[in-house]
Amino acid sequence: MERRLAAILAADVVGYSRLMGEDEAGTLARLKALRRELVQPKIVEHRGRIAKLMGDGLLAEFSSVVDAVQCAAEIQRSMVEHEAGLPDERRIRLRIGINLGDVMVEGSDLYGDGVNVAARLEALAEPGGIYLSGTAFDTVDGKVELSFEDVGERKVKNIAKPVRVYRIASESPSEQSYGFSNTPLPLPDKPSVAVLPFVNMSGDSEQDYFSDGITEDIITELSRFRTLFVIARNSSFAYKGQTVDVKQIARELGVRFVLEGSIRRAGPRVRITAQLIDSESGNHIWAERYDRDLEDIFSLQEEITRSVVGAMAPQIELAEVERSRKLSGKDLTAYELALKAQALFYDSLRMGSPEVQQQAIDITREALRLDPRNLHALWIQAISYYVQFLYRWHASPKDALDSSLAAVERIFEVDSSNPHGYMMRGINHHFRGDFEAAVADFRRA
Repeated sequence: MERRLAAILAADVVGYSRLMGEDEAGTLARLKALRRELVQPKIVEHRGRIAKLMGDGLLAEFSSVVDAVQCAAEIQRSMVEHEAGLPDERRIRLRIGINLGDVMVEGSDLYGDGVNVAARLEALAEPGGIYLSGTAFDTVDGKVELSFEDVGERKVKNIAKPVRVYRIASESPSEQSYGFSNTPLPLPDKPSVAVLPFVNMSGDSEQDYFSDGITEDIITELSRFRTLFVIARNSSFAYKGQTVDVKQIARELGVRFVLEGSIRRAGPRVRITAQLIDSESGNHIWAERYDRDLEDIFSLQEEITRSVVGAMAPQIELAEVERSRKLSGKDLTAYELALKAQALFYDSLRMGSPEVQQQAIDITREALRLDPRNLHALWIQAISYYVQFLYRWHASPKDALDSSLAAVERIFEVDSSNPHGYMMRGINHHFRGDFEAAVADFRRA
């Protein structure tokens, strides 16, 4: 395998998961156009080559650090102009990291610490920013008309020694020259959470793999909840090793909740603490500590992950429901209307009030007017009609049961594998006397 010294440029898209979630086809088309019309021509112009393309980023190789840095600066400037006509929340922004180091070459692909350091620097960079390693800075200093700031030494994953980091300073305090905006990203129309890398408190950097593994498992498990918007692992891990303000992280990532924690191992025991923070108020809405024996590391990781996720997801929803109660009508989105209907649904059961129950149904109709595919509103509507049937709160109980089933059928039009839908359809089968179909739906749910 060939080895050589190379300048490596690593770039990725900020908020890729959010952009894809909002408009998958449009985002992919825009990214392809950006690569074809802007990024790739700049790399070729500065005598570089693209070594690898990923869904949300790329690796490029240059024989000169000066070429790599000038290329990166021109790409970031051009990105600002290219995206200027779009709303802030729709703009594509890049992070870029540059390193000079030894790489291994296999075919057209590159491997080794030279590549890894560039990738870690890219993850540390702010949106629209460019970070350089100390080796790259030493080579380029004084050779380009750019200003640099010393960020200090950073410990990065899988690299034995701390890396000296420099950033290219923008020409204005607001960093507009490289496309970074201090305007917070808009919150998604569902509960949103970032899981920060759990801090390894063991005093042994070799144990980072354990805390990183726990963090990644929690992100993966939370991502299974369709009612949650979860920030991708790469965006969350950009904050590893940094002392940062939770509210600032939430602004940069566009989330309402942040989960953070720590892990301490001592002999055969491990202690994990986790806390969920509401970024709007700064309040802790949930916290827990777990003490376990370290007999089977993988089963322990799974146990802790499921415990954290199981406790955290309901707390997020409860916090969202409480928040929706306080919003005036003009502020409510379809999702928040569905939460308000949910709160009224439970209030009606507690109060024994058919009037409050009807209010819940009316609000689901308004939510579905704004978003006909809102599963949460359809679910509340289906169960509310069922309660009207069960408690005889409807003038025609049969019509109430039929309305419940109609809402269930609309759920399946949106999501054919929705467990709430199967549960409610099973209930409908039960009260219509088709017990075999009811059991089948309950099992599926």
